[in-house]
Amino acid sequence: MTPLPRITVVTPSYNQAPFLRETIESVLGQGYPNLEYIIMDGGSTDGSAAIIEEYAPRIAHWQSAKDGGQAAAINAGFARATGGILAWLNSDDYYLPGTLRAIAELLDPAKPGLLLGNCVHLREGESRLRGSNVPLRHRQMRLATTDYIIQPSSFWTKAAWDRVGPLDDKLQYTFDWDWFIRCVESGVEVTTTPRYLAAYRIHAAHKSGSGGEKRDEEIRTIYTRHSPPHILKLHDDCRLHAEHIKMARKLSSNLRLDRLFSKPALLKFFLPGIFAKVPEQDIRDYFGFIDQEPRKDARRFLAIV
Repeated sequence: MTPLPRITVVTPSYNQAPFLRETIESVLGQGYPNLEYIIMDGGSTDGSAAIIEEYAPRIAHWQSAKDGGQAAAINAGFARATGGILAWLNSDDYYLPGTLRAIAELLDPAKPGLLLGNCVHLREGESRLRGSNVPLRHRQMRLATTDYIIQPSSFWTKAAWDRVGPLDDKLQYTFDWDWFIRCVESGVEVTTTPRYLAAYRIHAAHKSGSGGEKRDEEIRTIYTRHSPPHILKLHDDCRLHAEHIKMARKLSSNLRLDRLFSKPALLKFFLPGIFAKVPEQDIRDYFGFIDQEPRKDARRFLAIV
């Protein structure tokens, strides 16, 4: 019987005590026999260190000390990694049962590979769950224009990490997107699975939702690094005219035009000053629209209205 490959999971953490125990339990509770688990806490003051210490006998390495930020902590964790398959899991997310065994079957540690799976989205205060369709988005969208990868449901080989290099620790909000784009640019093989691998928690202190202008500046950095100039212009125009775009999309939905025409076509129709010269594919990618075929009577309907 072929032995299971070693999987290294790194959890960066800082003042996430309300969620940390669930995260740790979701990793250790996988029952995966060849797991290397590393927790890099940035010197939390909310009791996180005491929670981590409870699990110390089952953790390969942990520390709680001031660091250079989340990306730097993850890089430091992976510098200790001995696994052939790698991932990081933030301290407010968690793995679903059976994830690590599934990954062991899907990724070959001998090759530079990146695996993208689906993820459950949990929003604080809501009882409904939201799913994802990463395989479809991977087929239809360009990663350098929209970040369709859901980080906690992504895994890669050590060979891929060595080829691409570490995270850019100068970035605070977009270092994962930047790394995934570099992964694709370097020729790492990307595969997808429809399996749900993790849960992504959205809450009041959720980092990605609170970046403001700093996060937007980093998004502009990503476009400058990895996309042609017209994508950066599209981003800036959409930021400048965000309220008009919101109104156009709401009007399209209220009139149920989305059932007849593609969303890019509707934006071109309602806001030609912004989108007339923008290819529909770029609009799809930027907004994360899933491409759907318009109904056959769409042109006749447009003539009527």
